[in-house]
Amino acid sequence: MAIGVWISLIAYFVLMIGIGVYAMRTSTSTSEDYVLGGRTLSPKVAALSAGASDMSGWLLLGLPGAMFVSGLGSAWIGIGLFVGAFFNWLLVAPRLREQTVHYGNAITIPAFLANRFPTQAMALRTVSAIVIVIFFAVYTASGLVAGGKLFESAFAGVVNIGFLSDYGTGVAITLIVVLAYTVVGGFLAVSMTDFVQGCIMMLALVIMPAVVLFGEGGGGFSQASQTLNEVDPNLLTWTDGLTFIGWLSAVTWGLGYFGQPHIIVRFMAIRSLKDVPTARNIGMGWMAISLIGAVSLGLFGRAYAIRNGIDVEDPETIFIVLADLLFHPLVTGFLYAALLAAVMSTISSQLLVASSSLTEDLYRLFLNKQASEKQTVSVGRISVVAVGIVAAIIASDRDSQVLGLVSNAWAGFGAAFGPLIILSLMWSRTNGAGAIAGMVVGALTVILWISLGWSASFLGGPGVYEIIPGFIAALIAIIVVSRATADAGEYKVIER
Repeated sequence: MAIGVWISLIAYFVLMIGIGVYAMRTSTSTSEDYVLGGRTLSPKVAALSAGASDMSGWLLLGLPGAMFVSGLGSAWIGIGLFVGAFFNWLLVAPRLREQTVHYGNAITIPAFLANRFPTQAMALRTVSAIVIVIFFAVYTASGLVAGGKLFESAFAGVVNIGFLSDYGTGVAITLIVVLAYTVVGGFLAVSMTDFVQGCIMMLALVIMPAVVLFGEGGGGFSQASQTLNEVDPNLLTWTDGLTFIGWLSAVTWGLGYFGQPHIIVRFMAIRSLKDVPTARNIGMGWMAISLIGAVSLGLFGRAYAIRNGIDVEDPETIFIVLADLLFHPLVTGFLYAALLAAVMSTISSQLLVASSSLTEDLYRLFLNKQASEKQTVSVGRISVVAVGIVAAIIASDRDSQVLGLVSNAWAGFGAAFGPLIILSLMWSRTNGAGAIAGMVVGALTVILWISLGWSASFLGGPGVYEIIPGFIAALIAIIVVSRATADAGEYKVIER
């Protein structure tokens, strides 16, 4: 491995850990500081932090891999996500920022739901915390899988922890670096590193497709299109070969945004309500550029590989393969850092949200109601490590696919929390009984759908993405149960 690659990677690792140390010295003295950064995020940091923590290794591995295999039909996932993210910023962000402060200055999603529906506070905090920890263990594992694939593909035999494979070493190193700055610096460190990582990711997704298309051996749009047409004309069509169910399963990924705790917690932490529109504009611009880059990378990366006789065994590693072949070692190191940035930004956010639920919604609720701020921050740090270890165990299976793990966790959160967050913010008739019913029904529907294999094949036909039945079932459960039960003692949604 060229020394230039190591120089870039070591500089990246030092920068991330340095940000963690800075954040520790400025914003980890209280639970609100450690879990929510004291609600002081600027619009640009909130926007890129939300985007970077959202996209993860899926943006540089999962989506390009899907485009590599299926062509433009897979781009509907990105389109659905873009639309979902826009409405999440438009509808949820301002209301959640306002109402989490109004209802007892809640610093976690379970705490907000408990304050919003006080008659079911204990049950809501407990159930929502359990759902968060379970699905985040799976979601975090997807990021560690991405880190493992990077090290296995790019550093085979170079960096190895004796008793681990190259893949296992990658999982371990990725987790250790993320824990280093997350445990130390908390939410502020995570958000600041997310901002830097988001910039790196976007730059990489501009550079890589441009070089693939117009660099030596690329041939430009016309040559790439001709190559793809010769392989399979369906690769360059949006609908050919795509069933209605397949299209619906792709675009409904956007529904998941409304229920992702690691994303919507950024809305709670933004500096003020008036900063939300600015953050929305920055975030959507970043997302548009990044998604277009990822789609182009997967699609035209396949054309480049075919034209130049490159064997890509795992489509999800196309970014890694091209980074190693096309660039100077210093740039290659930067591109590897971009992939690690995508992975780490999401892992750190997920670990922190999961640990905050363990700490604020389980430890303080059941084990030590009188815990001091110092004790709470310490327990939060221990929880970050514990969730990380569980995720590493899940990620130890080399055959795991980044996109598969992400899709399962994304659907779980989207169904369990999405309808509930929307209705709790916008429908005053929602009550605690309905909230619990929706959360449980949504989560169990997703788990059952996956267990029965209906995501792959449903009633003898194509599979249906589990977020569709989960979201619908949760929405119906909340409305039906809320209308059927009394809501005495419940707080009402703030009229805007």
